[in-house]
Amino acid sequence: MSPGDEHDSFGGVGGSGQTRTRLPEGNSGDVYGAGRRPVRGSRSLVTVVGVVVLLIGAIALANRGGGDPADPSAPRAGTPGKTAPTTATGVPPVTTRNGPIPTGYAHDEQGAQSAATNYAVALGSAAMFQAGSRRDIVRAVHAPAVVEGLLKQLDSSYSADFMRSIGLEADGTAPSGLTFVSRTVPVGAKVREYTGTSATVDVWCTGLVGLAGAGSTRPVTSTWFTLTEKLTWVGGDWRVESSTQTEGPTPVNGDNRASTTDEIAEAVEGYGGFTYAR
Repeated sequence: MSPGDEHDSFGGVGGSGQTRTRLPEGNSGDVYGAGRRPVRGSRSLVTVVGVVVLLIGAIALANRGGGDPADPSAPRAGTPGKTAPTTATGVPPVTTRNGPIPTGYAHDEQGAQSAATNYAVALGSAAMFQAGSRRDIVRAVHAPAVVEGLLKQLDSSYSADFMRSIGLEADGTAPSGLTFVSRTVPVGAKVREYTGTSATVDVWCTGLVGLAGAGSTRPVTSTWFTLTEKLTWVGGDWRVESSTQTEGPTPVNGDNRASTTDEIAEAVEGYGGFTYAR
């Protein structure tokens, strides 16, 4: 996405099988962790390739102004669209990594859901705001045919003016003493279509975005959205061809006390993320 998108949400694993989350990750260099940097933009980019998770929350900020794998013999994914209990099932979700991003997914519906979920996390991370790590992520998760065109659009979207409008330095880093938070947390996913060489997967997510730390004028807030990823099987793995995003489903807010900006910064820096799996 690029600045100007009309959505207000930020950018899952339910659906045809059962759900599990595995392998907590560390913080060092992982797109699932947090950093002192880490989002809303143009509908044209959303419909091109799956970066819808990236700019939505940041534009909203600007507008505010200031465990072990299960037994491989366990049941595999079933009929698309069917819900199931969130018990551990399926095979190990990935076999390799491309940098910090899990890759090497199973060539089936289960693998497509795992891929779409982990790709949503990577594309919604703070690392997307750094030119070098952004290019690495885009190349790792997208089909080769769409990578170069997407990178050109993203480089234009992540301009110095845009970075300043969301409270970041021109290079995408956070001001001194502040932590830029940008995380996508999948809640569930389901397969909408599957052919063997392509898959369409919905990933229901909540997101965190904002600047944490003393003096922040853009506190970290949460949003809800559904990311629909069209995947293609290419080069022995699932890759993103295009994505779209819609707002919600959004639950009613609870009555939890809001934490201080320092507490949020400490939590983001202290808690690693996960590798998500069907």
